[in-house]
Amino acid sequence: MKKRFLLAPGPTPVPAEINLAMAQPMIHHRTPQFSAIFAETKEDLKYLFQTKQDVLILAASGTGAMEGSITNLYSPGDEVLVVNGGKFGERWGKIAEAYGLKAHWLNVEWGKAVDPADVKKALDSNPNIKGVFVQASETSTTVAHPIKELAAITNGMDNCLLIVDGITSVGVFPTLMDEWGIDVLVSGSQKAFMLPPGLAFTALSEKAWKFQETAKCPRFYFDFKKERKNLKDNTTAYTPAVSLIIGLRDVLKMLKQEGLENVFARHNRLARAARAAVKAMGLKLLAPDAPSDATTGVYLPESVDGGKFVKYLRDDMGITMAGGQDHLKGKIIRIAHLGYVDTFDIIVAISSIEMALRKFGHKVEFGKGVAAAQEVLMEAYK
Repeated sequence: MKKRFLLAPGPTPVPAEINLAMAQPMIHHRTPQFSAIFAETKEDLKYLFQTKQDVLILAASGTGAMEGSITNLYSPGDEVLVVNGGKFGERWGKIAEAYGLKAHWLNVEWGKAVDPADVKKALDSNPNIKGVFVQASETSTTVAHPIKELAAITNGMDNCLLIVDGITSVGVFPTLMDEWGIDVLVSGSQKAFMLPPGLAFTALSEKAWKFQETAKCPRFYFDFKKERKNLKDNTTAYTPAVSLIIGLRDVLKMLKQEGLENVFARHNRLARAARAAVKAMGLKLLAPDAPSDATTGVYLPESVDGGKFVKYLRDDMGITMAGGQDHLKGKIIRIAHLGYVDTFDIIVAISSIEMALRKFGHKVEFGKGVAAAQEVLMEAYK
């Protein structure tokens, strides 16, 4: 027998009670029964997004919400600034260019956060830029970008939106839409929402909704105006992912019961424990200066083949973590600690890394990383 642990940054583990809720017999989506579930869910989403605005629910992955945020707010030829500090920052730019927008690329070294001064400089030098696209948590590099500081720049600009990919930040650490002045915030179900893939979420500020009135990019399925109209009737424009929304209702109840401050504190504690552990093992962090509380990136010893290491963890030890992408492929592992993850998941993750390093011939003192993690994790039990 082999018990398996899912510790990758998406999909993430789904609580048993949520799986059971989603396994209930199917109900029709155009009924009062489903509308009642939907009404409850849409209101609780506002709590998680920290907004008074509508949060649209789309049957898609997070990329669908990203695409819709471009097609609903811009026209071909519009100029936008793309913070490109990883694979998902790159994705913003690729989507924009696919729809005929002119992307100005602000390239950031992988493992580093964008400097708000560089964003301001780019906007000052080109007043035609109508949007700043950025990740709150760049999953590929495990970096948290300074969203609050970026919002302070765009808040006073009537013709420029701050559009934030919060796919691995919403429900992990503060990404305060209304308080900070984020214009568009998107997320997805398979991360901190503790659900299978299949739902995407988008919230727009009133400033962003005004952009929608003049946008000319083609769109059909991801039509935010149509979705907002249907949202008021407690439904979606097209067939919703019924079972996922039933699960979402119960997830949001769980998060409200825990309380957002406690949710954020839990993720921060797990992240600090993971970082303390890998440093105690003598490993180097990928993002030491601006780490995300969603995922910890770790450089493996040069003697260790990262691809084989991740495969060994998954296939032989039953522990699924993520490797690196592009030039980091084979060089790093990413330990996820978001969503349905708690103290002893981190212990499992760190102990498995210690054991696998020994297997791959790297000298490691068993228990050193685990002990460092325990020192941090004990904060939850004092």
